[in-house]
Amino acid sequence: MAKHLKALIGPSILNSDLSRLYEESQKLLDNGADYLHLDVMDGHFVPNLTFGHPVVKSLRNKIKDAFFETHMMVANPEQWISPMADAGVNQYTFHIEPVDDVERICRKVKESGMKVGLAIKPGTPVSDVEKYIEMSDMVLIMTVEPGFGGQKFMEDQMIKVRHLREHYPLLNIEVDGGVGPATIGCCANAGANMIVSGTAVIGAQDQAATIKQLRDTVQQAMSQ
Repeated sequence: MAKHLKALIGPSILNSDLSRLYEESQKLLDNGADYLHLDVMDGHFVPNLTFGHPVVKSLRNKIKDAFFETHMMVANPEQWISPMADAGVNQYTFHIEPVDDVERICRKVKESGMKVGLAIKPGTPVSDVEKYIEMSDMVLIMTVEPGFGGQKFMEDQMIKVRHLREHYPLLNIEVDGGVGPATIGCCANAGANMIVSGTAVIGAQDQAATIKQLRDTVQQAMSQ
């Protein structure tokens, strides 16, 4: 866990032009993104299918230094630990819902040299993830049902964020889904410090200004 929490903005590249993945990703980084959030969906855990480790590896070959977080919306996260580590992923964030032995997956992810992120869907109680916090580097609270971009932000999920922030002041807490300039205040005030934003950043006329606005809002809330 971080000694000092930082406000970090990680655009989700799923809504970008995937035929120009490198250019779009580099543009986001040039515009101030702190990390890249890569949505991996397997068509089982969620109904959608996106991209896997070969694409991530190709992206890593072009972008040497950026922090890559893969959000593994997959039925069997254990299967992809080694390929994603080999692809140069920095943090492996997986959903706990389909996993029988969360601690074992956490251990394997760490052994492979990646950080551990634990994700929960809107319908999953925060208590389900709390028991594993000591083994994780971050918790992701989904603010939409995982699987598709462009959904409406679920404000009721902020109860989970607030609960975690109150009990774990130094925990990295990430929110993902429908987050943009209109909803960032809500996330920041609840205590989220890692912000995934897809459509709102990718489609912004001024990406740099939007990323800065998101970060400034979180920093402001953290300094209060």
